[in-house]
Amino acid sequence: MRSRVISFPDAQDLRPTPSRVRETLFNWLGQTLYGRSCLDLFAGSGALGFEAASRGAEQVAMVEKNPVVLRALQDNVKKLCCANVFIHGQDGLEFALRDVKRYDVIFLDPPFQGNYLPRLLEILPQRLNENGVLYVESGVAIEVALPWQLLKSGRAGQVHYQLLGIAAND
Repeated sequence: MRSRVISFPDAQDLRPTPSRVRETLFNWLGQTLYGRSCLDLFAGSGALGFEAASRGAEQVAMVEKNPVVLRALQDNVKKLCCANVFIHGQDGLEFALRDVKRYDVIFLDPPFQGNYLPRLLEILPQRLNENGVLYVESGVAIEVALPWQLLKSGRAGQVHYQLLGIAAND
């Protein structure tokens, strides 16, 4: 699946993660995600989820509510023969509230104009496996509060990106 180009529609609020940011992120995560479970909330183009799948993730759940973008994700799953990618057509916050699974890596890139982050940062610690990480993309650097701890961060133009983990209980 490496070096395959995914296609996606031009949709409002769709901002595919820039390739240099993806490269940095996957350097942080390690070049292989073999055996890990991933959740791509607000999947959009699916660039992060497909990249995780191509790097050996055991399972990748993608969540997207825009029906046009959702269809493109489904088409890309078929085109790329991704048996380890599962698409969910619903709002990312609603999915996070109802989902009971735990993940090793969660990709969180909600619409910048929405006010999703505060609520999701409350919910998502319960969705991470031990030593799991949360990758966040936002229009501004987020203030990290317990139980989160900042592991890595960067900025590319208007995009702030951060890798968070759960702080150890000392």
